[in-house]
Amino acid sequence: MTETPLDSDQLRQEHAVDHAAAAPATATLDTSLSPGPGGDAVPARDAAQHGLAAHGHGGAVPAKDRGERPASFDVADFPVPSGREEDWRFTPLDRLGGLLDDEPSDAHLEWTTDLPAGVEVVTIPAGDPLLRSVPKPLDRLAALALANSDGAVVVRVPRGATPSEPVLLHLHGTGKEIVRGHVILDVGSQADVTVVLEHTGTTRYTAGVSVLVGDAANLRLVGIQDWERDAVHAQHVGIRLGRDASLRSTQVTLGGDLVRVVETVEYTGTGGDAELAGIYFADAGQHLEHRLFIDHSEPHCRSNVAYKGALQGDGARTVWIGDVLIRSGAEQTDTYELNRNLVLTDGARADSVPNLEIETGEIVGAGHASATGRFDDEQLFYLQARGIPEAEARRLVVRGFFAEIVQRIGVPSVADRLMASIEAELEQTMSPEGTDLLGTEAKDEA
Repeated sequence: MTETPLDSDQLRQEHAVDHAAAAPATATLDTSLSPGPGGDAVPARDAAQHGLAAHGHGGAVPAKDRGERPASFDVADFPVPSGREEDWRFTPLDRLGGLLDDEPSDAHLEWTTDLPAGVEVVTIPAGDPLLRSVPKPLDRLAALALANSDGAVVVRVPRGATPSEPVLLHLHGTGKEIVRGHVILDVGSQADVTVVLEHTGTTRYTAGVSVLVGDAANLRLVGIQDWERDAVHAQHVGIRLGRDASLRSTQVTLGGDLVRVVETVEYTGTGGDAELAGIYFADAGQHLEHRLFIDHSEPHCRSNVAYKGALQGDGARTVWIGDVLIRSGAEQTDTYELNRNLVLTDGARADSVPNLEIETGEIVGAGHASATGRFDDEQLFYLQARGIPEAEARRLVVRGFFAEIVQRIGVPSVADRLMASIEAELEQTMSPEGTDLLGTEAKDEA
C-alpha cells in the first residue's frame, strides 16, 4: 500500500510546527524521571558512556530499570498501585473508576465486523492454550483484563493471505459497567493485511490486544479510541514479531475522559521491523496517556516511533512515555523515537519522556527527540500575508501537523473520517488569542 506524499503547503505547515518547537524553553514539558525501586536517581549526564547505559531526557534515569519490571499473567504479581510508582506517577488513579479492582464482570461491548474473504473471527474459552502464549501483561490493568475476560476473541489471518480490503472491527460501549476484554490478532506467516480496531460509545473498559505477527508477515494495525467524553479506557497492545516480520501500527486517541494505552513490541527472530505512530488530541479535562516499550532482544532488527499530540482547554493533559531497550545480544539494532506536542491554549500540559537504554555498542543507530511548542508567530504571519484569516491559518497548521501520520493509515475512508474529527476538535477552540506558552525541544542521539 503506497503512501501519499505531502504537498508543498503541508510541508510548510509541518515546518511551522518544527519551528515553534525549537523556541525558548518555557512550555510545560515534564521530562523528569523518578528513581527506580530500591535505587537512587542518576542524572543522564553522569552515565559512564552515552548510549551504553540508561538514558532519558531531563533529570534522573534508573539504570537498567525497564528490562527488570515484571511481566506476568498472575494478577497477584501486580499490587494495587499507589501512584508513586514509575509506571503510574502520571496516571490519575481516582479516575479509573474501579478498573484496578479484582472484580469479575459479565458486561460486554457490542461488536460489528467487516471481514475480507479468508479472514475469520472465533471465540476461544478460558483455559485455551493460546491465552498463555501471547505477550505477558506488564501492569495490573492488563493482567486483570486477561484474567477476567473469560477467554478471547481471535482474528485469524491464514498463512500467505493477502486480502485487498482491511479487516474492520468496531467495538461499542453502551453503559457505565466495567468491561474486561481480550482480542488476539493472529497473523500467519507471509500474510499481508490491514486491521482497523475502533472503539466508540461509553464504558469503563480494560483490555488486552495481543498481536502475533508470523515470520515474514506484514501487518498494518490501526487502533482508534473515539469514545464519548465520559468513557474510561485502559489497554495493553502486546506485539510479538516473527523473523523478518514487519508491523506498522498507528494509534489514534481523540475521545474519552481517561485513556491509557500501553503498546509493547518484542522480537522473536532477526529482521523484525516495527514502526509505531500515533496522534492524540486532548480537550479540557481529558487525560490521554500513551506508553511504549520496545524490547530489542534479537540482532538486526529495527524500530521507529513517531507520535504527535495537540492540547487545548483548561486541564487538558497528555502523557507520552517512550522506552526503548537494546539488550546485549541485539547487535546491529537501528532505532529512533520522536514525540511532538502542540499546545493550543493556556491551562494545558504535555508530559513527554523518551528513554533509551543500550547494553551493546554494536548498533546501527539509536536516538530520540521530544518537542513541545505553541504556534509560531512568523509562520502565522506568512499564511496571513497570503490572505488567509488567522483562525483558518491556525487550523491549517494543526491539520498539517497531523496529516503525515493520518495519511500513513492507508485506509482512505478511515483517514478522511479522522481528519474530519480533528477539524471538529479545532472548531471548539481556535480563537486568535492563542497562548503565551513558548516551545521547548530536547534531542539526544547515540
